[in-house]
Amino acid sequence: MTFDFESGEVLLIDKPVGWTSFDVVNHLRVLVRRHLNIPKLKVGHAGTLDPLATGLLIVCTGKMTKQIQMFQDQDKTYIGTLKLGITTPSYDLETEVDNTFPTDHLSESMLHEATKKFTGTIAQLPPIYSAIKIDGKRAFNYARKQQDVKLEPRIVTINRFVLEDIRIPEVSFVIDCSKGTYIRSMVHDFGKELQNGACLTSLRRTKSGNFDVADALSLDQIRTLLASMEPVKNS
Repeated sequence: MTFDFESGEVLLIDKPVGWTSFDVVNHLRVLVRRHLNIPKLKVGHAGTLDPLATGLLIVCTGKMTKQIQMFQDQDKTYIGTLKLGITTPSYDLETEVDNTFPTDHLSESMLHEATKKFTGTIAQLPPIYSAIKIDGKRAFNYARKQQDVKLEPRIVTINRFVLEDIRIPEVSFVIDCSKGTYIRSMVHDFGKELQNGACLTSLRRTKSGNFDVADALSLDQIRTLLASMEPVKNS
């Protein structure tokens, strides 16, 4: 396997948990420049994944960074798990549980019925713990200081929302959706639809457009490949 990072590459990376998307981009930029003796290199990603999420991250280098917007606009597929009966301020496990609810009365049929409200074109509020900019600052900066801010609803399209394994309070699911969809918000709103609570406990992006995480490389694989490549000879 060979790469021409300056002319442009599209790298499919299987992002590990705990890394931000920017962490991955910055790490790859440093690795490529160090191993291949490339002084300057444009690197960017086509669609943010939260630190607690894993899976497909499209990373573009060189001239292919001009295609980032096109890749960002593609529909995406996620698999994940949620837990009923709890909520957190961030809608996932990044923050502590702030409310609990009984779940003994919930049934599989109630859950399946509730998913019908989350297919098609819907409006959703992004989580306050998100990277959306408000007056030049990221929303999560306001959230961490417990400052109130107003977020505007976003119109997104959900092509599929299927519950795969229901073991109340734990539920696994698959979602096919448009760009800009916040799965954390969907999970939170799903809990509200049940007059209960719900929190995202794991998330993995498996597809983006025609790209599949099955074809992605781990960071360890990328490091091994780069270590085996010859440095670029400066003319």
